[in-house]
Amino acid sequence: MNIGSYGRAGMLALMALAMAGCTQFGPVLGGQEKARPHPRADGGKPRAQRAQANRPTAPESKRDDAALREGIALYDKGDYNGAIRRLNGSDMNGAGQRERLSALKYTAFSYCLTGRQALCRQTFDRAFKLDASFDLGPGEHGHPQWGPVFAQARQAASR
Repeated sequence: MNIGSYGRAGMLALMALAMAGCTQFGPVLGGQEKARPHPRADGGKPRAQRAQANRPTAPESKRDDAALREGIALYDKGDYNGAIRRLNGSDMNGAGQRERLSALKYTAFSYCLTGRQALCRQTFDRAFKLDASFDLGPGEHGHPQWGPVFAQARQAASR
C-alpha cells in the first residue's frame, strides 16, 4: 500500500496526526508565528538575582510607615532600646521628612530615658539639621529628662 491509495481524506488525516503534537499550526498552515522571548532574555543573571527581581516588595512608604509605627509602639511599651533599633533601621532610610523627624524625636526621647544624654543631644541635632524649625509638641517641652537637652540643641541650631 502506498500513500496515493489513501486518497485526499486519508492524507489530511495523516497530516493531522503528524501535527497533533505541534502547539502552533500557524507557520505550517501559512500563518505567522508569534514572537517569543529567548529563554535567557533575562541577561543571563543567576537564579537568585532573577528570583529577587521578581519578588514583590512593599513600597518604601509602607515599610517606613510600619517601621515608625512599630518603633513608637515599642517606645510606648517602655522598650526604649527596641524603639531605638527599630527607628534607626534601614526601613526608615527612604522615609519622608515628617516621618524621619518623628523617628528622630522618639529616638532622642529613648536615649534620654535610658540615660544617654550625649546620644539624645546628637539625635536632636540631627533633627534640627533636617529641619531648622523642628519642635516638640506642647506637652513634650517641659520633660525633666529631654527638655533641657532639647533646649540646648535648639539654641545651638539657632546660632
